[in-house]
Amino acid sequence: MAPFIADSYYSGGTTASTSNAIDTSGVTNPAPQAVYQSNRYGNFTYTIPNLTAGAAYTVRLHFAETYWNAAGKRVFNVSINGQQVLTNFDIYAAAGGANKAVVKEFSVTASTSGTLTIQFSTVVDNAQVNGLEILPPAGGTPIPTPVAGAVQINAGGPAVAPFIADSYYSGGTTASTSNAIDTSGVTNPAPQAVYQSNRYGNFTYTIPNLTAGAAYTVRLHFAETYWNAAGKRVFNVSINGQQVLTNFDIYAAAGGANKAVVKEFSVTASTSGTLTIQFSTVVDNAQVNGLEILPAAGGTPTPTPTSAPSPTPTPTGTPPAGTPNFGPNVYIFDPSMPSSTIQSTLDAIYSQQQTNQFGTNRYALLFKPGTYNVTVNVGFYTQVLGLGRSPDDVVINGAVNLDAAWMNGNATQNFWRGAENLKIIPSGGWNKWAAAQASPLHRVDIQGNLLLWDGGWASGGFLADSLVTGQTQSGSQQQWFSRNDQLGSWNGGVWNMVFVGVNGAPPPSFPNPPETVVNQTPVIREKPFLYIDQSGNYYVFVPALRSNSQGTTWANGTPAGTSIPISQFYIAHPGDSVATINNALAQGLNLLFTPGVYQLNGTINITRPNTVVLGLGLATLVPQNGVIPMTVADVDGVSIAGLLFDAGPVNSPVLLQVGPSGSSQDHTSNPTVLSDVFFRIGGAGPGQATQSLVINSNNVIGDDLWLWRADHGSGVGWTVNPAANGLVVNGNNVTMYGLFVEHYQQYEVIWNGNGGRTYFFQNEMPYDPPNQAAWMNGSTRGYAAYKVADSVTSHEAWGVGSYCYFNVDPSIVADRAFEVPDTAGVTFHDLVTVSLGGVGTIQHIINNTGGPSNSTTTNAYLVSYP
Repeated sequence: MAPFIADSYYSGGTTASTSNAIDTSGVTNPAPQAVYQSNRYGNFTYTIPNLTAGAAYTVRLHFAETYWNAAGKRVFNVSINGQQVLTNFDIYAAAGGANKAVVKEFSVTASTSGTLTIQFSTVVDNAQVNGLEILPPAGGTPIPTPVAGAVQINAGGPAVAPFIADSYYSGGTTASTSNAIDTSGVTNPAPQAVYQSNRYGNFTYTIPNLTAGAAYTVRLHFAETYWNAAGKRVFNVSINGQQVLTNFDIYAAAGGANKAVVKEFSVTASTSGTLTIQFSTVVDNAQVNGLEILPAAGGTPTPTPTSAPSPTPTPTGTPPAGTPNFGPNVYIFDPSMPSSTIQSTLDAIYSQQQTNQFGTNRYALLFKPGTYNVTVNVGFYTQVLGLGRSPDDVVINGAVNLDAAWMNGNATQNFWRGAENLKIIPSGGWNKWAAAQASPLHRVDIQGNLLLWDGGWASGGFLADSLVTGQTQSGSQQQWFSRNDQLGSWNGGVWNMVFVGVNGAPPPSFPNPPETVVNQTPVIREKPFLYIDQSGNYYVFVPALRSNSQGTTWANGTPAGTSIPISQFYIAHPGDSVATINNALAQGLNLLFTPGVYQLNGTINITRPNTVVLGLGLATLVPQNGVIPMTVADVDGVSIAGLLFDAGPVNSPVLLQVGPSGSSQDHTSNPTVLSDVFFRIGGAGPGQATQSLVINSNNVIGDDLWLWRADHGSGVGWTVNPAANGLVVNGNNVTMYGLFVEHYQQYEVIWNGNGGRTYFFQNEMPYDPPNQAAWMNGSTRGYAAYKVADSVTSHEAWGVGSYCYFNVDPSIVADRAFEVPDTAGVTFHDLVTVSLGGVGTIQHIINNTGGPSNSTTTNAYLVSYP
């Protein structure tokens, strides 16, 4: 279908296709027929990178109405770089009928950052586009197109057409340079910018969705931009287990520094349709600058990440009458189904999601009460939920596993997934849950042992309202938070293990081993959950508020709480407008987000007390045009659970605001609770937000929050995904359980309210300040991770840790990790700082006390302050 490439550079929306023949006779220079037979629909944006800043381009948008048979059924707007170019556009009306092509053409100018942002916004039904062309002016520089059917990856860098942004990797770190690269010695070199970025360390690229057993050519691009002599960087490369480069030295092979060299190999895709390319250090760090996977002549084209076909999960049958419309990505299993059918569906979803770290697919796997003989492997953006009132109503004989095979045992990126409300009887006695952040376990009954690592590093994690009858072994977990659990026994501890209201917790012993124990949970309301009654009716159960509690809510039977019929929820689907959602909320409905990515062109306003907002399958909210995606009024008892707020390409001032500025109501008896609410700035693409979560209301409870400015993925860099602060607390008597905040550029937590309490805090300072001068707080070097305002007179925290890894400039120093007023009412217990690998320095733990953590002494501990 050349010259059109596969669907790329988009965010949001859903795809569809048809076999209808399309009449292109009314179009000058139409696209190929197949372009009009596929489309993206919903609310979505295409961001075209790597253009010449300020240059003129022609944009041609191709459309064909293949679904509706009348005008007025699909109406939408289109804007380019913020300028609306189509208003109330109707494809059917413009083309003069269905299955007819129409093209709209615009003269535009690339932004100062060299991009074109083309936004499609629904008015009626769903916006749609079939094809896009961005054409340079006559005599201009052509926009590169990919080799037909190739995957071309810019290792460690953004998209540089035709190379896509760094994808399909695990492990390693990125670096870049402005050095000019000599490509004269290479046939068919990559663009200059590819050689100016790299991934280094020990790392692996796993290219999926190839044709099993088919022949491919792999081209690896290298340039030595750091060392100025041979022998300084030596490494091995293997493809599908076969070593193809031994003791490879880029400098020696290229004949000097800043010179490109390419190594090419003929390979065969594995029986699972993958190529695994592993880079292993011998001296210093392995490195690669670019990768190309080219199908052999006549072979099947290799898909790119944005359009890669995935295994199609086996349908589970037509839902019974009365089943709510949870959308296509909720799978409901019944114990009457054959185990082989269920297992096949589970395996297909896991195959798709195992490495899909920044993809757009979202899944919820719901198990009706009964017993299942299956093994559930849980990939990215997959939520496994039992539908009973008690965890023991759904029994999994096998396992519900989270492993790190995709990163060779390294579990530090096992994000965004979860399991809830299940009884697990693990075959072999051990259930593995090698979790990182945003991968919680709630309300699980594990009849056996629980393993929290997979042989390599691990960096989690969260366990609440759960029973483990055997031993929980933390292994390499750097930190862990358990709340209101019942444990048979606990083994392990690295830096910061915190237990609050846990029966069977180990004795308090910080820092050796680093176990922090608080006997009772002062106040908590557990996460709401979906269940089904004996008549097949669906409800959401909202557990009651508990004070000074220990152990689970369900140990002595059905917990106290309120059941809300599903009929009292508006069930949202991707593509629903903000106006529609707000109208449902205004009518008194609660809100359930089905799995998917929601492009929001306005603010969802939660104004009614006791509103429940529940996401399934890591439902993801992405603001457009700098809007605030969600606000909560200063009212009692709101529950927000199971959502991922993902910053959009235009800066939002905040992603979630709880209470307007100046909120003053007392919510002691019925607080708002945020459960499993996650925030992301970059990683899936360029994103920016000044602050992620602002809490103005009093008495709010946070339970498992991860606020993350991305350190890897797409759209990552000091000026690419800017974000000043993660959490800002202005309300009084706010309580946090399991607070994870990472990589923000200024104070990562700012606490202005009195009476605040934090039980477990995990932080990494930003990796990427370019130098010390760029990361100064007045005369202070760097920003503290956790700032309690000078005006605060009461605040307490237990089990808090901050780590640094200044890999761009290891000479950078943060003067302190925690900055608090020296007053009797402000106390901290069990503090740790770590210089990861000795890369960078944290001079003091808190104020001017404790430390340093640096290349000489990486870990520093403090039992209490003051």
